[in-house]
Parts: sequence; structure tokens; C-alpha cells
Amino acid sequence: MALGSLMLFSCGDVKKDATPKEETTQIATEEAFNYQVEQFNDIKVLRYQIPGFEDLTLKEQKLVYYLTQAGLAGRDIMWDQNYRHNLTIRKAFENIYTTYEGDKNVEGWNQFETYLKRLWFANGIHHHYSNDKMKPEFTSDYLKELLAATNTTLEGEAFDVLFNDKDAKKVNQAKGVDNVALSAVNFYGPNVTNDDVVNFYKQKKSPNADKPLSYGLNSQLVKENGVLKERVYKSGGLYGAAIDKIVVWLEKAQGVAENQAQGDALGLLIKYYQTGDLQTWDDYNVAWTAATDGNIDYINSFIEVYNDPLGYRGSYETIVQIKDFDMSQKMEVLSENAQWFEDNSPLMDAHKKKNVVGVTYKVVNVAGEAGDASPSTPIGVNLPNANWIRAAVGSKSVSLGNIIHAYNNAGSSGRLQEFVHDEEELALEEAHGQLGDKLHTALHEVIGHASGQLNPGVGETKETLKNYASTLEEGRADLVGLYYLYNPKLQELGLVEDWEKVGKAAFDGYIRNGLMTQLIRLNLGDDVEEAHMRNRQWVSAWAFEKGQAENVIEKVTRDGKTYFNINDYAKLHDLFGQLLRETQRIKSEGDYAAVEALVEGYGVKVDQTIHAEVLERNKQFTSAPYSGFVNPVIVPQMNDAGEITGFSIDNTAGFSEQMLNYSKDYSNLPAVN
Repeated sequence: MALGSLMLFSCGDVKKDATPKEETTQIATEEAFNYQVEQFNDIKVLRYQIPGFEDLTLKEQKLVYYLTQAGLAGRDIMWDQNYRHNLTIRKAFENIYTTYEGDKNVEGWNQFETYLKRLWFANGIHHHYSNDKMKPEFTSDYLKELLAATNTTLEGEAFDVLFNDKDAKKVNQAKGVDNVALSAVNFYGPNVTNDDVVNFYKQKKSPNADKPLSYGLNSQLVKENGVLKERVYKSGGLYGAAIDKIVVWLEKAQGVAENQAQGDALGLLIKYYQTGDLQTWDDYNVAWTAATDGNIDYINSFIEVYNDPLGYRGSYETIVQIKDFDMSQKMEVLSENAQWFEDNSPLMDAHKKKNVVGVTYKVVNVAGEAGDASPSTPIGVNLPNANWIRAAVGSKSVSLGNIIHAYNNAGSSGRLQEFVHDEEELALEEAHGQLGDKLHTALHEVIGHASGQLNPGVGETKETLKNYASTLEEGRADLVGLYYLYNPKLQELGLVEDWEKVGKAAFDGYIRNGLMTQLIRLNLGDDVEEAHMRNRQWVSAWAFEKGQAENVIEKVTRDGKTYFNINDYAKLHDLFGQLLRETQRIKSEGDYAAVEALVEGYGVKVDQTIHAEVLERNKQFTSAPYSGFVNPVIVPQMNDAGEITGFSIDNTAGFSEQMLNYSKDYSNLPAVN
């Protein structure tokens, strides 16, 4: 499996793409289904199946279809949110790609085609993971030739930015800079600063202080004539043309809802899109969280805040899900025992929830994704994000079973054998690594994000911990998972046959990845900036340092290669518990100085000697470090009256074919919004 494919989270409070394990056991590829689509640059594109779709009733299949169409209808929103010129650039490049009749057997054309594929994968000109602007290998003169040959217009800043150093970072999380001003993400106008954002939202007071509204979640903040103003995402507002199309499909979905609760929740989501009202958003999340019956569920709207350097604004995202009944039943035991995990955690008593409510956990099969969830997808999701809704109503946690299955059956890169310390570590990973991954996902989502509480009077983490809120929350949830992975309770609950071996495999993988293998995603000399990479490094580096006196984790050099070997798993478990206690204290108290010291001290700077070594050792592997997916195409079958009588699933689309079809069928926004 490619690095970075497994354990990608889309999580509560603050979001996405966490990767506690970056390499897995080699698994034989299934002969009956070809998971591989293509590979280019640092990307591998895969495909997935939709098991269980054929077992749904026609009404349920219609619901799935309408929800996937609703998701795709808003696809262009994510492109525009990512960067103000993305749609202009994409439309120009796609016109070149489909109409150019010149020589395509030259290096320049190959470079152009690869860049366009990278553009499609990232939903814009900035890398989907590193946030760095992707520089083309072709020259500006060659692009001008292509533009002239196809009568395509791309000029001014939208042309120049492809080749200059402006807007170099989509999200800039560096310390001591104006993160908003230096982030290219299109959540803010060009003259808006950190101080502008903080001061603007200081003036916003929720009607009920115990139920704070998610101010800034569904708007762009701009400065007009020196005055700050929100452009709200809604019908008749910003992105209204696409939102109106989303609403049409959601109304169709509401008409075939499985039950009243599901239908009522969809009605509130429609109302929210129409009005942009944040109270309606909270009402919807309460209703959606409580609507747990039925075979179909979904995520749809402006949700995760990772792309905002200050954690206010939500990226457009949709995932449509079909329940996997067998696996959901097996894993439901975690939800049923959520209070036990909370009561037995190493948190201070004041930070423990006395009543963990409404945590539901399901394994689901994805039927379609769009926006921030596609082509690069999470494999686990925990929502809603509002702390007060989690405390009062609960949350939904899902594991995307068919996505994980596709990753596991797409073949191995061989990196595991290169970076494990010895045969014992390899054997543990091969025997228990996948189960450890699966349980870490579940524990992270179900127990981790539901755990702990804020002290009375402490504001939301985006206000108290600011640009460190995301990485602190993901590290905290990771630590909950790690703490309980090495615990006999899992065996008592029937989730594992040997808790100690599963725990050891999970600890090995986390430390190996946090201190070494995730570094293949960085260029030599770079700091760690992505929130999840930071959290894996600060968790691992902190544990390594604090355990040095007792040699808990040993740095081993053998034949010129570095390895990290865990000598005492029980003591490492205790260290994870200590760090979990501290991270919860930081969150509960809103201790900005402490989170800054933790992240900057352990999560940002990279050991350059080890980094250079990792990159050199990785050169032997041809498998790309990042993976994503094309979606299956759900095709309705119609009778002469135009009524849907059934569906077929087409899983043959190539990556370029699907991207062009999406642009043809779902381009619901102008190039400039």
C-alpha cells in the first residue's frame, strides 16, 4: 500500500487526513476487481466498490443516488474555496486538454497533462496535503503556445501565479506570522489579517452562551472600503448558483427518506442552505445526530475547518454512506462502553465527562464523495464538530469500510520491510497491524473525540488555541486510541484475541511513522506544517524524549540505517497516558502557551539527518506516497415515462474521464465568484 493511504480521519472539532499508520502489511490484490487506475507524480489513483447497494430497496437506491448528485452539484465550491483563481485555471486547462490538436508526443505536453491531473486531484493549484503551490514543469512560453493553439484565454494574475512565487501556501500555519494574510485559501479577502478576524468575531455574541453558534463557518470574510463584511454561502448569496442545485437534489432525497427523523434532518439542511442561518445549522446537526435509524446516511455541507488557518470556516464536503450491518454490529461494543473508557482514562477528574451521551459507531460503505472528501478521502469520520452538541446530544462516528478494503487490496509498496527494526516487529505488523489500524480508527473517532470536557467559561478551541487547535485535537484523539490499544479491555470486549500483540503492533507503527516514514511527504529542509503530520510527530517525539532516561524507545543505527525500537511497551503506554492527560488539560483550560510550546517544541522542526536518510532509503520504491479515488458511477435506468426503475454501477471510468465528465455535468459556478 502507498504511504499515507490508511488511517485518514475526518474528525470532530477539527479535521482531516490523519495518518497514524503510514505503511501496512502486504496483501494479495483481488483478481476479481482492479483497484488500480493510474499513477502520476506523487499520486496513485484507485477505485472502490459499493458492496450492499444491490441489496437496498429501489427507494433506498434512489436516496443514495439523489444524495450523491447533491454532493457533486457543489463540487466547484471546494475549488473556489481553495483558491480564488482555481476555477479560471481549471476551465482554461480543460479546454486546452480537450481541444488541442498539436503534437502530443513531446515532453511539454506530458508535463502539461501531469500538471492537470495534479490540479484535479488537489481541487486546485495547491497540493492537497502539503498546501504548497504546485509549480508546473512546462514553461510559460509553452503554455502560451497551447493557449493560442486552442483559442483559450488565461491572463493576468491567474496566468502569472502558475510561475511566480506569490500565494505559495494555501494554508500557512507558521509561528509568528500573519497566518490569514499569508494563506492563499479563498476564505478571506486579500487585505484581511489575523487581527481583523479575531476582532470581528469578538463582537459576535451567541444568543445562548452555552450553545455558541459556529460564527464564520459558512461565509467569506472580506474588507470593502475598509469595512469587514461576510459573504454568506446560501441561496442568493455566495455560491448560490451551486447551492440551488444542491437543494434540488436534497429535496428529491427528502422525498424518499427512510423515516421521519431522516426526512426532518434533510429539511433542516435544505433550510440552512437556503438561508445561511447558523442557528438552523445547529438545529440540523442536533436532528442529524439523533437520526440514527436507517440504512443510509450522509455528510453534506461546509464542515471541517482545517483549510482555515484560524479554524473558523468550513470546507464543502460530502460523503454518502450505506451501513455495513455485520461490521457495525461487531464494533458497536465501543459505543456501548464509551462511559467505561471515559471513567478509566488518565484525565484529571475535572476534565472527564460524567455522562458520555449518544456516541454511535457504524462501519459504512461509501457510495460517493465530493468536495474536500474527493479524490483524497478520509477513512473515518466523527461529527458534529460543536462541543456543546457532542456533550448534550452526542456524535456519529463512522469507518469507511470499502475505502479501507480498497486500500488494503491495492498492493504493497514494500516500504514496511525497509523501515521495521527487526523480524519481530515485521511479524507483529503482518499478523496484527490491520486490526490495530482498524481499532485505532474506531477508538480515535468514537472514544477520542467524545472524550473530555472544557472547563466552565473556557471558549471554543478555535478561540483559545487558535492555529494550534486542529493539531492538538487530533493528537489528543490519537492518544486516546493509543492508550486503550494496549489494554486488556479490548480482549474482554471480544475485539481482539491478543490485546498485547495488537497493542505492540500499533505502538510500533505509530512511532515508526511519527519519527520516520511520514517524512517522505516532505522536501528536505521543510518544516512540518500539516496538522496531522504535526500531531504524529509531537506525540512520537515527546514520548521518545521523555522515555530516554529508561530507554523506552531506542534509536538504533545498523548498517548506516536508523531504526526506532520500542524496548518497554508498558512504559510507553504510561507515557501516552501522561501526554493524554496534559493535552486534555491544555484543551480544557485553553492554555495557548502550553500548546504552542508542545507543538513548536516537538511537532514542527525535523531532524535533517534522519530526513535525508529516509528520503534516500525511499528512492527504491516506485509506489506514490498519496492515494485517492475515482467514484463509482451510479447510473439510473429509466422507463418510457422517465421514471427510475433501477440502477447499475459503472466502475470503469478513468481519472481524466471522470474529472472531465464532472466538469461537463456539474460546473455550477462561474470562474469568478
